[in-house]
Amino acid sequence: MPVVKFVKEQKEINVPAGSNLRTVALNAGINVHQGLNGIGASANRYFNCKGLGQCGTCRVNIVKGMENVNSPGMVEKFRFKCPVPDPIPALAYIGHEDTMRLSCKTVVNGDIEVETGPELDLFGENFFS
Repeated sequence: MPVVKFVKEQKEINVPAGSNLRTVALNAGINVHQGLNGIGASANRYFNCKGLGQCGTCRVNIVKGMENVNSPGMVEKFRFKCPVPDPIPALAYIGHEDTMRLSCKTVVNGDIEVETGPELDLFGENFFS
């Protein structure tokens, strides 16, 4: 069984292969709907798209094991590249193009390490490039 390690929460869980990352995280008591740098996490826990890939609040950064998840689909690519109506997921995507995923659209097929709610860095070296 694959192991999913949540870096910020310092929690490891065993999941069946083919599990949805959002579902297993919520079942383990981990809130993947972090909001903007942690602001709005309590509201986003209840006000989100319920796994349809539309809100972008469940974005995660796959720190290790990117080869053990499915490839991004059209909904996920659109959510990260289109800043309308909410620009936050698109802005958070900058600098994490290879590792940022929506947990609701991520299927776990092997061991991975996940950072929930990666912070938005408007002043980083990749933002204005």
